[in-house]
Amino acid sequence: MAEQHIHGIGASNGIRIAKALVLRNQSDLTNRRETISQDETETELERLKQAREHSETELLELAEHAKQTLGEKQAGIVVGQARMLSDPALYPLMQKKVAEEHLSAEHAVSAVTEQFAARFERLDNEYMRERAADIRDLGKRLLAQLGGGQRTDLSGLREEVILVTDDLAPSEAVQLDKRYVQALVTEMGGKTSHTSILARSLGIAAVVGAGEPVRQIVNGEWLIVDGSEGLCIRMPDPETVEAYRQRQESEQSELHALARFRERPAETKDGVRVEMAANIGTVQEAVAAKELNAEGIGLYRTEFLFMNTDRMPDEEAQYAAYREAAQQMDGKPVVIRTLDIGGDKELPYLDLPQEANPFLGYRAIRIGLDRQELLRTQLRAIVRASHYGNVKVMFPMISSLEEWRQAKAIYEQARKEVVQEGHPVADAIEVGIMVEIPSAALLARSFAAEVDFFSIGTNDLVQYTLAVDRMNEKVSYLYDYFHPAVLQLIQRVIDAAHEHSKWAGMCGGMAADPLAAPLLIGLGLDEWSMEAASIATVKRALSRLDSRDCRALAERLLQLGTTEEVRQALRGYVDGLPEQ
Repeated sequence: MAEQHIHGIGASNGIRIAKALVLRNQSDLTNRRETISQDETETELERLKQAREHSETELLELAEHAKQTLGEKQAGIVVGQARMLSDPALYPLMQKKVAEEHLSAEHAVSAVTEQFAARFERLDNEYMRERAADIRDLGKRLLAQLGGGQRTDLSGLREEVILVTDDLAPSEAVQLDKRYVQALVTEMGGKTSHTSILARSLGIAAVVGAGEPVRQIVNGEWLIVDGSEGLCIRMPDPETVEAYRQRQESEQSELHALARFRERPAETKDGVRVEMAANIGTVQEAVAAKELNAEGIGLYRTEFLFMNTDRMPDEEAQYAAYREAAQQMDGKPVVIRTLDIGGDKELPYLDLPQEANPFLGYRAIRIGLDRQELLRTQLRAIVRASHYGNVKVMFPMISSLEEWRQAKAIYEQARKEVVQEGHPVADAIEVGIMVEIPSAALLARSFAAEVDFFSIGTNDLVQYTLAVDRMNEKVSYLYDYFHPAVLQLIQRVIDAAHEHSKWAGMCGGMAADPLAAPLLIGLGLDEWSMEAASIATVKRALSRLDSRDCRALAERLLQLGTTEEVRQALRGYVDGLPEQ
């Protein structure tokens, strides 16, 4: 058989070579009738109740197992599934299907979980779409308890395999033993699915969302998985196997080299220190950031707290999350961004209007200033959490001084209320803005006189400066943070901050790019925030740099007229540096 390449989404890096273990997860309702009689209703409701209770017990036991073996972050994913069983819409609707429509418990579970999953799949936001898989997994678990489905048991593995399946539920993923499961290949799923997150945590290479070609893989055949490239190779030629074995060795050497930098401070060769922080979306990620020696949280994306529920989290729920993040970081800074919803992130319960240009419309701080009770509640929760750590507040999508002043006034009122109610709060809380709109960068000197800090969000700053939709493959080639116009805006923001003795950070993708490190050091960036897994790589890049040379380089780069000229100059500079 000829070698075959299957392309999917690289969800977890790593190269693995092993035989395939093929599993198919299917629920079988063929032996269970669809409807019941009126007399059977109470019995069927009791069956449904028992299935729910047993499923919840199973999930909480799995969560405890995950906590012991993988940590709090991974356990939280399974706990989240257990909480879904108490969802005020999901389970009651199943009961209603049985009581009023006289569906059997199995068919009620199947109908409701599919209805909810389909609703999530229609959302534009990738993270929310992939929650559909969690809902379907819950349905499979309930069906298994009812006798209408089978759960995957991977506990008996005793040889190295590459697991191949249509999709793997989070509750199944936490059972994977990485001694034996070398890699994961799935037909469905995405990079932000909980299974992908768990694969990264376990260090299992993963290619997900590879589609129908996955169905052709036969149990026991040899596979190569390249998680960084999103590639699965069936029946590889001997030459291909040898090439990938050499790449495996190089990969291991690279990991060992990076391990040396985990404990080191983030500083240049001549001793210039910068703060290396992490971007997080959940409290569990704060735990992981701490384990990877992040010096703080440079961006806490609070929208994920709102996305993981079907209703608005109240002040107490928000306070608990922010407090725990602050406590986890032991006094290190935690920059909490207020709700950044809209654009590609939706909340069904907010009933946001459909817009022709959502990225230019009703989103982020614009929603907060329009629905001030929502923003005030969040700010009260943040202020209360400040007592437990070094908490800072950041407003997103600020485009004018008027917006900033209005948002700051709401913050001051929220703080005043919390203090008057007798809650303990920090003596001082820094309040700043995310610079992601060109108008904010152009007005940086005016802002710097009033804000406590800037954090440059390069992802949106590039998009808005260059008028390019980074998700549109027809124009995505134009999206580049090395564009000279973007560099000049970044310089303007950093210089303005320093003129007013304020600090400037960056929390976009540019901060995690080692190629950008000489430029950002040269421009004087104070704080760098990125996914925690990238911190060691950037620390290594910094260790090769001399800040004086970088300042001279930055001056030259700012005189260049094209993106390619900037890239070539940076590559030439980095390639000429001695290895550390």
